[in-house]
Amino acid sequence: MLKLLFIITIFVLNLYANDKVEIYASDINSKGDIVKADGDVVVMYKDYILSAKKAIYDRSTGELELFGNIRATKGNDYKILGNHAKMNIAKKERSFKPFYMLEHTSNVWWSGSKSMAKGDDINTTAGIVSSCDPINPLWKMEFSSSNYNQDTMFLKTYNTVLYLYDIPVLYTPYFAYSLDKTRRTGLLTPHLGLSDSEGFFYQQPIYIAEQDWWDIEIKPQIRTYRGSGVYATYRWVDSDHSKGSYTAGYFKEKDKYFKDRNLENNTHSGYNLNYINDNFINHFFGTDLDGQSAIYTDLKYMNDIDYLNLSTNDSTQNVTSNQIYSRINMFYNNKDNYFGAYFKYYKDLASQNNDATLQQLPSLQYHNYLSTLLDDYILYSFDMKSTNFTRIKGKTAIKTDINIPLSVQTSMLDEYINLSYTTYISAQHTAFGNNNEEKTDPIDYDGYILRNYNAFNISTQQTKAYDKLTHAVDTGVEYIIDGQDTRSGYYSYCELKNASGVRINSNDKICEFYNISQTQDNLKLYFSQYLYGDDGEQIIYHRLSQNISYSTDNNTTTQLENEFDIKITKYLTYYNDVYYDYDESAISKVFNNIAYNNKSVNLAFSHIYQQTFTKEPKETSYVTSSLVYNFNKHYAYHLKADYDVENSF
Repeated sequence: MLKLLFIITIFVLNLYANDKVEIYASDINSKGDIVKADGDVVVMYKDYILSAKKAIYDRSTGELELFGNIRATKGNDYKILGNHAKMNIAKKERSFKPFYMLEHTSNVWWSGSKSMAKGDDINTTAGIVSSCDPINPLWKMEFSSSNYNQDTMFLKTYNTVLYLYDIPVLYTPYFAYSLDKTRRTGLLTPHLGLSDSEGFFYQQPIYIAEQDWWDIEIKPQIRTYRGSGVYATYRWVDSDHSKGSYTAGYFKEKDKYFKDRNLENNTHSGYNLNYINDNFINHFFGTDLDGQSAIYTDLKYMNDIDYLNLSTNDSTQNVTSNQIYSRINMFYNNKDNYFGAYFKYYKDLASQNNDATLQQLPSLQYHNYLSTLLDDYILYSFDMKSTNFTRIKGKTAIKTDINIPLSVQTSMLDEYINLSYTTYISAQHTAFGNNNEEKTDPIDYDGYILRNYNAFNISTQQTKAYDKLTHAVDTGVEYIIDGQDTRSGYYSYCELKNASGVRINSNDKICEFYNISQTQDNLKLYFSQYLYGDDGEQIIYHRLSQNISYSTDNNTTTQLENEFDIKITKYLTYYNDVYYDYDESAISKVFNNIAYNNKSVNLAFSHIYQQTFTKEPKETSYVTSSLVYNFNKHYAYHLKADYDVENSF
């Protein structure tokens, strides 16, 4: 007898050419063909790693037996636990009694009284399978026997009973599903629904994924009372910073449904193209520019809005608007400058044609970021945007806006008081065109407006640290004064007023492009404070704000706003926002929200009350509530209840 006593002893056995078994243990005994190992035994065979209290290996038969607290891992895929295991290396057979296995990629586990494995197949007797917490699973399936293939990752169970907790809800003599989560061609989960007007709904998605960089999802559907159709989506990834998708669909109405509801179209069709690339200049043109560039494309076409609504069976997501728009946005941005180009195309589905719909093709923007002069006492930025409003029939316009805020700032009393003055300089120019065959406008409306307004601000920001708290306060006064403006053509015509100050031409069609509003002299008083804990988390936020507007006729004290947010405990928060109307000596709006959030439970209650002080006063009182219980990472319960107090609904 040969006895090796080391802290760790390595015993390597060569068997059947390239098959090698390595046994690591603190105590190994060998006699003839029998090798016994005791004390923290680890066995390595190919990609298997097994651990146990005791092991016996017969070199003549190639049979390995393991005893006590057995764990077996193959790569990173699964574990097998038991008290007794037998492996025949020559025949590639393995048995465990009892048996427990966890498949890591899908987090599905199953256990049984015993199992026998040969090659890629693992057969289990009298067991349970689930993906929930093994201690108290929400659902589980008991079976008389099962088969799992490690290559196909397909699990089959026989004489299966489905339990919710300990309540049996379903029996089936055979049940099978795949644990493989890799992308591959096959059927996805079907969608079922029932509607009084449309009948039974069935949609069976078909998934095609033959390569890693693209896939196709085809979704045929049938609505037994209404009709049938198919939608398909092609998705692709063409680089590490870009991806896209193209969706097209078609639905055919049944004649009876079409006639009974007097629908506009008996077929619904369309498409949608999405593409995003967050480095498109360097990608498309082979450049090496610093900064960031991106392009976003969202192009839509459809013959009516039902094309969108029929793409899903969720009626809560139905679209009611008859106007859709396509857009392409692109920009280049660096630390000093921003360049943007935006294209928007609107389609009015309610009109016979789209000739009179106003389009924005394109809008071009340049922005120069905040810069300083004279030792940072003067701050300025520059923004210019020009938009081409065009259409096939009707008046068109090219509108250009320029905005230049110019600020002077300083401090006094050892920087306890901050002073600033800002003048906001703006200019707008509009050049009109007309695509009608005859020009009906009697005068030339091209014109410009130059104007400015001024803001004076005095404020102080103070911070004080305590042992476990930090208190920050921001208090200030801002006074806004309207400046001067110079205008011509279109801007003079649309701003022309009568003796009472009412704009005369406000309803004129030419003024549909007019978006200039008069700046009111305004005094704003504000106060805000913050309280932070020693971990940097905000505990309290409080803000008071009061505006006073001045006009030539009278002074108007607008509403006082009080906003308050407090973190009562680690999980419990309360928020309140109140508006008080001085003229009415009453609260015009109040919003309250209390929420409790932790990993398992999210609970929230809110109430909003609002009243309008008009000739016909109107009150709104509305309660909302929501509850989410996260049972585990796979399952959650949702509950939402809203109540309209005024209408008892």
